Amino acid sequence: MNEPQWWLMKSEPDVYSITHLKEENETLWDGIRNYQARNFMRNMSVGDKAFFYHSNCKPPGIVGMMEVTKTNLVDPTQFDKDSKYFDPKSNKEKPRWDCAKLKYICEYKRKLSLKEISEKFSADELILVRKGNRLSIIPVPNIIAKKLLTYLE
Repeated sequence: MNEPQWWLMKSEPDVYSITHLKEENETLWDGIRNYQARNFMRNMSVGDKAFFYHSNCKPPGIVGMMEVTKTNLVDPTQFDKDSKYFDPKSNKEKPRWDCAKLKYICEYKRKLSLKEISEKFSADELILVRKGNRLSIIPVPNIIAKKLLTYLE
């Protein structure tokens, strides 16, 4: 059996935080409207792990861990005219946007800040620390994920 892949998934804590996920236990990770992030999500498999990252806050950083429970789901928000993620160019016969379902694994005792991560990893090792990176979903190489976990324990 293949080793699970690792991901980093960003959410603004005032929109959807690790606390929300902990309360719900499982969520539909929807609203992704960047093709590269969507394509990364399409590469996810059930059992993959994801770092939950609080973005657009001070300081941004990794706050918890999730597990992928379902993949290749159609994002329902693209068809909802009242949603900020509505996409008039998408249709039910050929939807443009996908989502995945993730479940809560844990919340870390402390946040691993972007500053700390940037001091430990290069842009070649981890897309997150590249200047101008705004992707909400990024792959994390397994060797880097294992190192991140040691800083979070």
